Amino acid sequence: MNLKDTPLWEVFVRSKNGLSHQHVGSLHAVDATMALQNARDVYTRRAEGISLWVVPSNAITASDPVDRGEFFEPTASKVYRHPTFYEIPDEVGHM
Repeated sequence: MNLKDTPLWEVFVRSKNGLSHQHVGSLHAVDATMALQNARDVYTRRAEGISLWVVPSNAITASDPVDRGEFFEPTASKVYRHPTFYEIPDEVGHM
């Protein structure tokens, strides 16, 4: 099996509890177990993470940047979804 035939995996790392996983790169591996091991070796060599996700690249569906206007336009007319619409009482403190 050559590299072209080996599935591509996207790697996400969470650096600390409470933070979101961040995309850090891609790698080729024959299965999920190997992808996790390779991701650990390549992307967390210095204990940068506490959790890893590997996702087959072909399982990700993304919007097309060309469709940005029509895809995201409906949000502009819904100001109540913007955090600036709300006033936070002083007793709530820092959010």
